[in-house]
Amino acid sequence: MTDAAPFGRGRLRRLFGLDRTGRKPRPTRKGEPLNPWTIPNFVGYARLAALPVFLYLAFDSGDGRSVASATLFWLIAAGDYLDGFLARVTGQYSRMGALLDPLVDRLTILSGAVVCWHFELLPRWALALLALRELVMLGLAEYGLRHGVDIEVNWPGRLSVFPIMGGIFFSMVFAGWVPAALLIVGLALAILATVLYARKGMRAVQAAS
Repeated sequence: MTDAAPFGRGRLRRLFGLDRTGRKPRPTRKGEPLNPWTIPNFVGYARLAALPVFLYLAFDSGDGRSVASATLFWLIAAGDYLDGFLARVTGQYSRMGALLDPLVDRLTILSGAVVCWHFELLPRWALALLALRELVMLGLAEYGLRHGVDIEVNWPGRLSVFPIMGGIFFSMVFAGWVPAALLIVGLALAILATVLYARKGMRAVQAAS
């Protein structure tokens, strides 16, 4: 029983995404078939389809704050965890999921930033930096794909998601310093993650060439 307990805890940590050690699942790696028809990918498609609805509800609210738009944004953001959890539970990893998930995350953040910019819900300088960072990440991902290099998520990048998404979400719920503080903390982590992504990506491209 003493041997089984650590193994059980390790499996639970991996299942809930707390342990990201080890190699990426084979179906998600470069050169594998896309395999688009999986349960986790359908979550990604639903998140993508919900973004225009979120934008419509947010802009139709008049001031950027409505229960419907804030709730939908939260559901889209929470889908980032749900699709990964479902992939780990079902074992339905795919190359499509590996490419789709970060793209939807970028578009979710950019959509929220557009709403917050338009209604001045958060500091515009922070939103401009956030939008620039997301565009840089899209560029890095595209550069990596052209050179056969995947940009793997690092811990500053993972940690930045909650305060960024939380800052945008809470700004659509109430006014105050808390949403801005969350955004700025998340932005600092995201910029650090981007620097690390760029350094690692350039080294990988150089090594591959």
